[in-house]
Amino acid sequence: MNPRRKKRLTIVSSILLGLAVVAGLVLYALSQNIDLFYTPKEILQGKEDTELRPVIGQRLRIGGLVVPGSVKRNEDSLKVSFKLADMRMPMVFNEDDPMVTVHYDGILPDLFREGQGIVANGILTSESIIDASEVLAKHDENYMPPELADAMKEGSADKAMHGKSAYNKG
Repeated sequence: MNPRRKKRLTIVSSILLGLAVVAGLVLYALSQNIDLFYTPKEILQGKEDTELRPVIGQRLRIGGLVVPGSVKRNEDSLKVSFKLADMRMPMVFNEDDPMVTVHYDGILPDLFREGQGIVANGILTSESIIDASEVLAKHDENYMPPELADAMKEGSADKAMHGKSAYNKG
């Protein structure tokens, strides 16, 4: 083989190998940051189609309803724990329903309450316990801010939207 061709082949091979290494590292980094969404039933029994269950130590996102009577707050800190069950209608909670316990240390959202839907990001620390780093409260599609709801009762939605009467130019 010609020395010039050999040099070109070496350079092209090095570039392709470098690109492959960079692509592999990027894909590995992205896979570490993926939060897969699970329901309490899927955490305990696996996904329906693949029966894939999260492993202990895996980062995940879980969604469900806060089980009434399960919220326990620590009086000395912001630590709170509660149980989550699958969302279904009618909202009836049985002891044999798949439930997962969520531990959270922080300020809960204003919409958080028992029977409310939430989404939590965290790490699975045991088969049915999640240490959450973030808790987000969900509201249904019928949600309306209280100010707008009050104004609509009074018949003046424009007043609520702009904070003043439509006829008041001040």
